[in-house]
Amino acid sequence: MEEEFAMLRQLIGQLQELLHNSSPPPPSPPSSSSSSPSFVVLHNPQHQNRCCCLPLFDDTSSSDVSCDTLMAAGKRPRYLKMLDTAKRSRKQKNQVKSCTEAGDGIMDQELWQGFPQDIFESVLSKLPVATLFQFRSVCRKWNSLIDSDSFSKSCTDLPQTIPWFYTITHENVNSGQVYDPSSKKWRHPVIPALPKKSIVLPMTSAGGLVCFLDIGHRNFYVSNPLTKSFRELPARSFKVWSRVAVGMTLNGNSTSDGYKVLWVGCEGEYEVYDSLRNVWTKRGTIPSNIKLPVLLNFKSQPVAINSTLYFMLTDPEGILSYDMVSGRWRQYIIPCPPHLSDHTLAECGERLMLVGLVSKNAATCVCVWELQKMTLLWKEVDRMPNVWCLEFYGKHVRMNCLGNKGCLMLLSLRSRQMNRLIMYDAVAKEWGKVPGCTVPRGRKRLWIACGTAFQPSPTARA
Repeated sequence: MEEEFAMLRQLIGQLQELLHNSSPPPPSPPSSSSSSPSFVVLHNPQHQNRCCCLPLFDDTSSSDVSCDTLMAAGKRPRYLKMLDTAKRSRKQKNQVKSCTEAGDGIMDQELWQGFPQDIFESVLSKLPVATLFQFRSVCRKWNSLIDSDSFSKSCTDLPQTIPWFYTITHENVNSGQVYDPSSKKWRHPVIPALPKKSIVLPMTSAGGLVCFLDIGHRNFYVSNPLTKSFRELPARSFKVWSRVAVGMTLNGNSTSDGYKVLWVGCEGEYEVYDSLRNVWTKRGTIPSNIKLPVLLNFKSQPVAINSTLYFMLTDPEGILSYDMVSGRWRQYIIPCPPHLSDHTLAECGERLMLVGLVSKNAATCVCVWELQKMTLLWKEVDRMPNVWCLEFYGKHVRMNCLGNKGCLMLLSLRSRQMNRLIMYDAVAKEWGKVPGCTVPRGRKRLWIACGTAFQPSPTARA
């Protein structure tokens, strides 16, 4: 290899000498063909018996001819192959540079000004929600595009995205912490319009909107945590100081068709809020055929399937349902599985599910059941991996559901020695651990108090 590099350096030196020589080169000997080349003989100083010939052509001669001439004389020297490789690499670099310079140039404004608006909105509606909100900061025109009716329609026609989870923490109950399962990141949106001097709890959601209720059970608020769209609901027609359960449904496919909010108390009183009329309607009491008082499981959030809301009952064990369209109440007596605690309702593809802790002796595990429509009995369909259940052995574990929507559930498992956040996918039957929520730009871990799932939407308006 050192010999080859020595010959290469000698070759370069002789070429430079020939090119910069002011006197014309000596005439070549006569030949039978005008295309025949002259040769420069190169000697290797270390090996006197080794030499090679370099052809010299006029400017009009091609490199292809020179290569053929050398090949005809014998085996091609290795250093000439190295020169060809270096020449090709320089050519490729120049091509990449020219392409880069062309790409860095300003786009043709006339071309993009005529780009169809409907195609542009259709492409943007397919962006991930987190990317879409970064897109809003590009310019005012793009920011206003998100609020347009045509863009809202483009988003409505798309299938629902993976739900996010809006939670509050014990350390700061007046600000929300949102978990995005697609990126496995915690986000920290701020809703400025929410009251600062009272504790406001997320109760339920529909169509990208989250319904809040203050801890005194007096005032309701509806907001889109991503766009800060906000509405304070009017005061209820009568005061209920006891604890209430709250559910929410859409009138159509999006919030533009309106939504309804239902609250029901332990004594059977209830009211329904209509967003299109901005009033509380259908004030009444649960029919007498349903046992009163209504002992609701307040740890279990109501589940919405189409226009029907389902509530968990504790005595008698079962489910209470209300149809937002027909205004009809129903009660189903369904006994719970044995050794069950901290159970909550869930839904997956219009199926009613039950999630809870099963404790027997010192062993504790999280199990999942599905309601059989024919028998109205709970059938176990999955349970947490045994390796994870062993972590709970001998510990007094409490479970809290932080939201369920689109077959995803966020569960909080706590004891004195541990604090776990678990994500369960009811379709894939997969269990996954969720990273802990920390202070923004800090390392201090926050303890989640409660939450609800919602569909992230850039177009939902309160």
